[in-house]
Amino acid sequence: MSDVPAIILEDIAHRFGRRWALRGVSLSVAKGEIVAIIGHNGSGKSTLLRVASTSVRPTRGIGAVFGRDIVKDPQAVRSMVALLSTEPGVYGDLTATENLRFAARMLGASTNGATIQHALDRVGLGREGDERARNMSSGMQRRLSIARLLLREPQVLLLDEPYNSLDPQGARLVNELIRETRDRGGSVLLVAHDLSRGEGLPDRTVEMQDGLLGDLQ
Repeated sequence: MSDVPAIILEDIAHRFGRRWALRGVSLSVAKGEIVAIIGHNGSGKSTLLRVASTSVRPTRGIGAVFGRDIVKDPQAVRSMVALLSTEPGVYGDLTATENLRFAARMLGASTNGATIQHALDRVGLGREGDERARNMSSGMQRRLSIARLLLREPQVLLLDEPYNSLDPQGARLVNELIRETRDRGGSVLLVAHDLSRGEGLPDRTVEMQDGLLGDLQ
């Protein structure tokens, strides 16, 4: 598996109604590589992450994560991938602890109380376990979303504007998670409009314009 790209996408296109969000994107991310995608709003960055995570099926093109086809074998891909989207995706009526316990069950991860508490402690929500998500600030909800990523060790991290709503301490937490993923041989595909908060972590940066990719470095 060491020679197999972490992510490979070939001629990926996706259409929402009559609008093409992706127009034929090809991208390869090596094992242990951190790749950043920049671009204007609406350029297709988020859609590309959703295709790679199998939450959106491409209209055209093929792709794989560590050799597993994103269309033919989505369950295998999901077992290797963790997506942090721009929306927190938490359940407002559930407490922080209940949100993580539910997520752990869906992911097939440990629902052990100590595991849940460790994830909350790690993101600075150790004392908010009984707080309902709807009463949390946007920054706290973002931290709760990051805590979900800590419930297992994915081989590929897909991060969509991970620094949104976070203070400097929260941004450092994201960067720690990126480093830890890389250090264990995982890969990261990162969408961010402000790469200055990424502390120079990306190995390579590509730019998306109107549903197409171009290399910057």
